[in-house]
Amino acid sequence: MARGNQRDKAREKNLKAAAGSKSKNGQSGTEFARTKDDQAAIMRAKQAAAEAKKAAEGPAKK
Repeated sequence: MARGNQRDKAREKNLKAAAGSKSKNGQSGTEFARTKDDQAAIMRAKQAAAEAKKAAEGPAKK
């Protein structure tokens, strides 16, 4: 019955590892929404800066 014991030990080890790992998202709904909005604002600012730079270069460079 060595195989059965190995299986049980492996199952116990995997359950212990799964219990010790963190969940993927530890934020509440409002925290997640606020973080998402903040990141979106940063990306909008970056896009606006890139578009302004592209417009400043003018049509000479394609």
